[in-house]
Amino acid sequence: MKAESLDVVVRRASLADVEKIYALIHLHAEFLMLRSVGNIVENIDRFYVACMKDEIVGCASYQIHPELGKPESAMTEIQSVAVRAPYRRCGVGQALIERIMREVAVTGVHEVFVLTFAPKFFSSLGFKVIPKTQVIHKIYTGCINCTRHKDPFTCPEIAMSRACPQAPKENA
Repeated sequence: MKAESLDVVVRRASLADVEKIYALIHLHAEFLMLRSVGNIVENIDRFYVACMKDEIVGCASYQIHPELGKPESAMTEIQSVAVRAPYRRCGVGQALIERIMREVAVTGVHEVFVLTFAPKFFSSLGFKVIPKTQVIHKIYTGCINCTRHKDPFTCPEIAMSRACPQAPKENA
């Protein structure tokens, strides 16, 4: 089944969704960096949720990482992708990723990346494996504080990226 046939709607998250997003991320603690309620609130404008009726069945967020001296070379990281087990392999994760790709395209970002334990999923969406050295800003702002691994380069997460389609230009 696909997300459309399940009647799943992907929408921008709201503050009313924070506790449910927090719980969903914590269900996947072995694969995701945990986020506090405060962190989710601070970043709620960058979270999307997949809903089926009144239930949140998936979530994902993004963060834009600057490139020093080259703002136009900033990259976007997709984070906190989580889908409830009964809804996996139904297109929910894909719908979340594609929604984020459309949203960040309007910023002019040219590339989107992810650090993941699910390379097959992201590969199916057109992401390609890249060396972690290509996302060094992420490593020095986020990964360096991770307590799960000795250092960011011993972490088994796979770095992957995909070109971001450019948003259609608005009529002036």
